[in-house]
Amino acid sequence: MNYKRSSALFAQAETVIPGGVNSPVRAFKAVGGTPIFVKKAKGAYLYDEDDNRLIDYINSWGPMILGHAYQPVVNAIVDKAKKGTSFGMPTEIETKIAQLAVSMVPNIDKIRFVNSGTEACMSAVRLARGFTGKDKIIKFAGCYHGHSDSFLIQAGSGAVTFGSPNSPGVTQGTAKDTLLARYNDIENVTQLIEANKNEIACIIIEPVAGNMGCIPPKEGFLQGLRDLCDTNNILLIFDEVMTGFRLAKGGAQELFNINADIVCFGKVIGGGLPVGAFAARNEIMNHLAPLGPVYQAGTLSGNPLAMAAGLAILNELNSDAEIFNRLEEKTTYLHNGIEKVLTENNITHTINRVGSMISVHFDKAEVVDFETAAKGNNDTFKKFFHGLLNEGVYIAPSAFETWFITDALTYEDLDFTVEAVGRVSETL
Repeated sequence: MNYKRSSALFAQAETVIPGGVNSPVRAFKAVGGTPIFVKKAKGAYLYDEDDNRLIDYINSWGPMILGHAYQPVVNAIVDKAKKGTSFGMPTEIETKIAQLAVSMVPNIDKIRFVNSGTEACMSAVRLARGFTGKDKIIKFAGCYHGHSDSFLIQAGSGAVTFGSPNSPGVTQGTAKDTLLARYNDIENVTQLIEANKNEIACIIIEPVAGNMGCIPPKEGFLQGLRDLCDTNNILLIFDEVMTGFRLAKGGAQELFNINADIVCFGKVIGGGLPVGAFAARNEIMNHLAPLGPVYQAGTLSGNPLAMAAGLAILNELNSDAEIFNRLEEKTTYLHNGIEKVLTENNITHTINRVGSMISVHFDKAEVVDFETAAKGNNDTFKKFFHGLLNEGVYIAPSAFETWFITDALTYEDLDFTVEAVGRVSETL
């Protein structure tokens, strides 16, 4: 494919934007080559500045669950924009989307909207500390909860891509209050709690990891965390920025039948616009200002454009009884097809999948945590990525990212993708 226009645009961007991008993984450092600049998107397809059409498997890292430029969402944004884009004052639509979200998700009474997943997770941890009166948190190696200081302690995703999981600028004082656990290892979590008795405010986790590839929780792992939290007066925070409203109406809480104390949202809840949210029971949420002492604020939080987009997408998901079944069926179909052609071509691999999240790991061992995810053959992934790109299929430019399936994908698109994987695998 021809990428002359993208290459020229990237060269221009590098002169005025650090690394030429506004989020590091976009720079293609993990796979080599020049980033693709997108001109437009519709449904399951991206169209780049060189007029190449690409089948999209990142979907803006998750929110385009019904496809790009989905008409009800576009209409809602346009209609709302005509009446003003932001007021810094309460609007009725904030209450409408809050009511709908609370009705869809189990075990929450109130929700506070913010502007990103990072902001949601940062605020959730502050709320947990304020509610419990304790300082330390447990996070899991390889899980990514945004770029707040507390979370950049061996983070996953973009930080791992560059081989520097401990970011400069994070102080030792902050780092000492963040305890690292191994994903899917309940004994390791138990040991951390025993060693820090009565000091841990919360455990924060991606219930399905998406920032070291897609990694499901082992059977009993989430329940084990729930039990430990109940026994030790610790709050359990589910970071459902990726999984919320994607794996089920009620997200991972519904899918796994496990109640978290605080839940963080992003991606889908914004319908493609920058939105995050965190939610909990009344007794916890009432500790937030202006009701309680835990302060959190944002001038653009709950802005009408983001709320309009979010309300439109949640209404669609809430009214379509088969949407999550369709998504899972399409993802299963893709999984089976890729599995078949990689096996036929003797490519060492493991495929992980939960609902409409899926990833291909180039290692024969089961991928259950950050350590096993890191063992994948990155040279093979680079060839795989660029091979698919040349075939017209766009996946995340990092082995440490999940793919996101959209309902806009047709079975013809999935067959095309499987055939492309087959052709690429012959060259690996």
